[in-house]
Amino acid sequence: MNLKFKSILSVIIALSMVFMLSGCAESVSDSDSDSSVTDSAVGAAFLISSTLSGTVIEVSGYEIVLSVALSSGNSDMMGMGGDMQMGDMNGMGGEGGDVPSDVPSDNGQGGGDGEGGDKPDDIPSDDGQGGGDGGDAPDKPDGEGGEGRAEPTSSTGDYEIELLADTEKATEPEESSDITFTVSLIVMDESIITDSDGNSLTLSDIEAGDTLTFTVDDCGEITSIIVGSEASDMGNLSNGGGMGGGSSSGVDSYDAVVTYTEDGTYSNMDYTSTGSDENAVLVTSGDVTISDSTISRISSDSTGGDNSSFYGVGASALVTSGTLRITNTTIASDSAGGAGVFAYGDGVAYVSDTEITTEQDTSGGIHVAGGGTLYAWNLTVSTSGESSAAIRSDRGSGTMVVDGGTYTSNGTGSPAVYSTADITVANATLTANSSEAICIEGLNSIRLFDCDLSGSMKDSSQNDCTWNVIVYQSMSGDSEVGNGNFYMIGGTLTANNGGMFYTTNTESTFLISGVDITYAEDSEFFLKCTGNSNQRGWGSTGSNGADCSFTAILQEMEGAVIYDSISNLDFYMLEGSVLTGYFVDDESNAGSGGNGECNVYIDSTSTWVVTNYSTVTNLYCEGTIVDEDGKTVTILSSDGTVYVTGDSTYTITVETYSETADTTGASTLISFDDYSVDNPF
Repeated sequence: MNLKFKSILSVIIALSMVFMLSGCAESVSDSDSDSSVTDSAVGAAFLISSTLSGTVIEVSGYEIVLSVALSSGNSDMMGMGGDMQMGDMNGMGGEGGDVPSDVPSDNGQGGGDGEGGDKPDDIPSDDGQGGGDGGDAPDKPDGEGGEGRAEPTSSTGDYEIELLADTEKATEPEESSDITFTVSLIVMDESIITDSDGNSLTLSDIEAGDTLTFTVDDCGEITSIIVGSEASDMGNLSNGGGMGGGSSSGVDSYDAVVTYTEDGTYSNMDYTSTGSDENAVLVTSGDVTISDSTISRISSDSTGGDNSSFYGVGASALVTSGTLRITNTTIASDSAGGAGVFAYGDGVAYVSDTEITTEQDTSGGIHVAGGGTLYAWNLTVSTSGESSAAIRSDRGSGTMVVDGGTYTSNGTGSPAVYSTADITVANATLTANSSEAICIEGLNSIRLFDCDLSGSMKDSSQNDCTWNVIVYQSMSGDSEVGNGNFYMIGGTLTANNGGMFYTTNTESTFLISGVDITYAEDSEFFLKCTGNSNQRGWGSTGSNGADCSFTAILQEMEGAVIYDSISNLDFYMLEGSVLTGYFVDDESNAGSGGNGECNVYIDSTSTWVVTNYSTVTNLYCEGTIVDEDGKTVTILSSDGTVYVTGDSTYTITVETYSETADTTGASTLISFDDYSVDNPF
């Protein structure tokens, strides 16, 4: 047996590991959150950006078992040639550090629309926005199996890959340095399965003896399962074969009932689409105005999925370039992937005084992706599907400005607003009846002015907490990595379940001012800024904390502020703000810990009413600190140094204390005037 083969075989036998690939936010992407590789997969990173083919051994329920032959000529691609050891594969030389479970890429919604995933209650992929829907996030909704399919006990998401690596299943051919091994695929989302001609298939179409090819992209997402085809070199790893984003393969052209390519004004029209993955109205150039009309999208065989979430395939009204203006119109969609109005790429949409209703999954009310721009006034929007945020965005970002109206989502993984874009909303009622209210993934923003916002996220065993507003990074690829922003000025904010604000695995900025907040009866926290052990793989547990700046201006707040040592939190209380609550360091998701800090800044007009023993790193207070009885609270260091002697039962433990508070790092108030656009109608 040659040395190269022995290296490959020893690693495969040693692995016995699992790839867990699951959605967000609305997918969350849309999840609004998409599938991603978790910590358990770092040892098999050679499958990233690869295409493998094999022969089906058996299909049982959600599981496809394949026999895959791999030539030793690919050992360099696998990173297992020479004397490579297991620790080297994991990138953990010596005692090693953590290896990210994913690489950066609605759904979710998810997700995040769970968009998010979607990608949502879970963060959507709103494609399941991540993300969800990417999304919706925070989470991608679980697939619904047919009769006789037992739920896989080890799967927590849409896809799972397991290398079955006992010595009987990894053998050396007598006259060859090739090896064979068995791969077990748990497939919870059948939309990625096709035949070699691109026709949709289900698990029930796959039989023992079939040849099957699956592709994993460079973000660790399974992008396709093709039955009856082989990779260009059977069983070999190929570079790049992934299509990105679950079932997305990019769009070269669209099918539409009516396509507009030049300027025109149309009124009292009836646009009806019944085709599979078809648009009722498509604008590819020109400036088109539609008024006093009806746009209907009805199809039982549309596929939805990422092509709908990312590119607008199947949307009722889509603009990819040029301008689409819609006013006094009724838009109704009963089709998977049937968004109401979708702006993609160079397309710009203006929508006013219009009613939009969508019934199926991955069907946001108003939607941008790929850099599209949408402006809306006084809309009435209602969505019912999973990963279907009322106001939704997905991969490629975009811009939305909404003024007035009512926006309601009713599906799981479907926040009221799922953001992988820059979204500003004013004077609107925003309601999520089965999901978190807000999901923001990565380098994106939501600004709310004088809005009434409420969420009703369901508890889920996949999550380590339940939240109402989340800013996070799912690693699905639906959003660029960077600082996420949530601003809420005026209005009301209601959580019907769980904690209020949650940020993890990202940098984030929160600003709230003058908001009337109603908390859930079981509220676990006011703000949680920590790492996570979410089963969708939001970073590597122990190194997926948050860096958060939270500013309260003229704001009353209640509840616990939770942080950990792998996160950094700067908490500012300004201009008469009051926090009735406490700060706690919770290391349950911090692994071996870190050097993070929790710094609290209280200006001379603000007050902290302490309701429990508290710990912060650095406390800067020019204002007032008392307990609920008005008693002074003792402030001391961990070494016993007493900075303030109080008569309250509670104490605050700090590393440093100062009676001077430098608040120059706090966020400042913003105005809707800086974002609003004149209604052209």
